[in-house]
Amino acid sequence: MSEHLRYAGTGEPTQRRVLEEIIRAQPVLMAVLEGMLDLGLPDGLLCSGAIYNSVWNALSGRRALTGIKDADVAYFDDGDLSYEAEDAVIRRAAIRFAEVPLPVEVRNQARVHLWFPQKFGTPYPQLRSSAEMLRYFASKTHAVAARLETDGRMSIFAPFGLDDIFAFRVTPNAALDNRHTHEAKAARSRLVWPELTVVPWPDDV
Repeated sequence: MSEHLRYAGTGEPTQRRVLEEIIRAQPVLMAVLEGMLDLGLPDGLLCSGAIYNSVWNALSGRRALTGIKDADVAYFDDGDLSYEAEDAVIRRAAIRFAEVPLPVEVRNQARVHLWFPQKFGTPYPQLRSSAEMLRYFASKTHAVAARLETDGRMSIFAPFGLDDIFAFRVTPNAALDNRHTHEAKAARSRLVWPELTVVPWPDDV
C-alpha cells in the first residue's frame, strides 16, 4: 500500500485520533479554532478544505497549507437572520483573525436557506445547527468539521465518516443537485493532489 494511504480502512476511532493529531500539529488551524472560542461563536465549526486538505498534505509529505485557499468557519444563530447581524460578526472576526495567514470566511448557517437559491438556483433546507450543513456538501469527502471546546477537548463532526479523506477518495453526495460543484472541486483538487481518486456523480440522479 502506498504510504499516503496508511490510514485508509483503519476504522473511525483511529482516523479520528489521527485527524485530531494533524489538526493540533497545524498552528494555523489551531489559531483559527482558538480564535473561534475567543469570539464566542455559537455552535462554531471550522470546516471543509482547511481540514481535509491538511490531512492530504500531512499524509503525502507536502508542505502545510499547500492548496488551502481559506479557512471556512460556520456558526449558527437563528435569533437574528438579518444580513446586518451576520456582517457584524464577520467584521469582528476579521479583526480577530487579522494575523492568520489565510482568509477566514465566517458565515451564519441559520441564514443559508435565505440566499442559497438565489445564488445557486436550487432550494436549500432550513438548517437547525451548524453540523447539519455537512449533510448537504457536494462531496461526502468534504463533510468534516472540528471545534475546540472550552475544556480543550476537540470535537470532530463527520456524518459520512472519515475513510474517504484517508483513502484520498472524493465521493459525491447527491443530497442536492450539486454535480457541477462536485466535479469542479474534484478537478481542482487533483491538480494539487494527483493521488486522489474521484468517484463520478451518479447518472441516475
